[in-house]
Amino acid sequence: MAHLVFFALVFAGQLIGGFSTQKLPPPNNRDILTVLSVDGGGIKGILPATVLDYLDKALKARKPNADLAHYFDVIGGTSTGGLITAMLATPSPDDPTRGAFTPAQIVDFYKTNGPHIFNESRPGNGPEFDGEFLHNITRELLKDTRLSQTLTNVVIPSFDMKTQKPVIFSNYKLGDAPYLNALLSDICISTSAAPTQLPPYYFVNDGVEFNMIDGGIEAGNPTEATVSEVLQHVEYSEILVLSVGTGTEKNNETFDAEKAASWSSANWSGPGFGFIGSESAAMTEYNLASLFVGFQPGHIYLRIQEYDLNHDFSGPVNVTQESMNGLEETGKQLLQENVVKLNLDTFDQEKLGITNAEALDRIADILVGERQRRLKRKSMEKRGRPFVETLRVLSDKTQASGAILRNLLI
Repeated sequence: MAHLVFFALVFAGQLIGGFSTQKLPPPNNRDILTVLSVDGGGIKGILPATVLDYLDKALKARKPNADLAHYFDVIGGTSTGGLITAMLATPSPDDPTRGAFTPAQIVDFYKTNGPHIFNESRPGNGPEFDGEFLHNITRELLKDTRLSQTLTNVVIPSFDMKTQKPVIFSNYKLGDAPYLNALLSDICISTSAAPTQLPPYYFVNDGVEFNMIDGGIEAGNPTEATVSEVLQHVEYSEILVLSVGTGTEKNNETFDAEKAASWSSANWSGPGFGFIGSESAAMTEYNLASLFVGFQPGHIYLRIQEYDLNHDFSGPVNVTQESMNGLEETGKQLLQENVVKLNLDTFDQEKLGITNAEALDRIADILVGERQRRLKRKSMEKRGRPFVETLRVLSDKTQASGAILRNLLI
């Protein structure tokens, strides 16, 4: 009997450890749906990549072979966030079960290539930059990888100028819209084609033509689009959403009622009034906070954003060494700052009693527990043998970590 118990323990350990580099099994209605979303913002992608580097290292401390794509059911990104998404989800040419890039390598990518992407000596015909270097380096990095080949599901919004409609490149859509199974390089160039800064991007896939510009036109923060996309196709019992921003400046302008009353309609697109004609960032965060915190306390929604970004680092095309180093340092400092939660009545940001780093550590525990539980279930299902007790223990640990984090975020 002792030998049998020993064998069962060893076998369970091998099952959990042996699948550590495989794709995350899909969730069912008893699982925690895990979502990562990264905002757009040009070179400011350094900031969320720095934050994600902390989470990546936290996961590797628990599971040395961990990659972010192994732990999230879906990763969404717009513009520079779309590029980060693709770099995390693209299989490595050396080991197709691993991600091609870690967040630390993505930070290095930005700092090395940013000055070449946003090079003022290469002006475009209309836009500020010609985009040639970005196109070439993106194709070099992502090679011939297509949307269907990503390590996990991705959602990358863009916008088609010809049809005047958003285009969401999503693994979930491929069954009904196979023409969306484009090269990741084409998708990333499309979502990054910021008007006035980079030229529109034209390509054809599966006989369908695309005339694309930056996904930030419709979804600078892609969290809503990502969550909406996945919830159309997946059953779940709980959801964990990690949304990482690229930083925004604090509005310190003094309101002048007399001046505002005399403004023409054109003035309302100026500083402090850029929301006219599109959903404001505050409303996007309100909708998400309401859905995942206000009305659904069983869910976890963590937004990590720098709301008082140094003006010297706030330009999406500012690729001076000082600015890029400042963005990386801002990301590191943000980890030590307290989590902020949107007050749904006043729209003020309120600090909670937990740092962003501590919250990410809790999320790492949840992600590891959730992955172990799914892998265990998958293995037992293949053998036709339930392993209920082990699943219960893993589930209890995951739920305990989730409950602690939820209580801290409420």
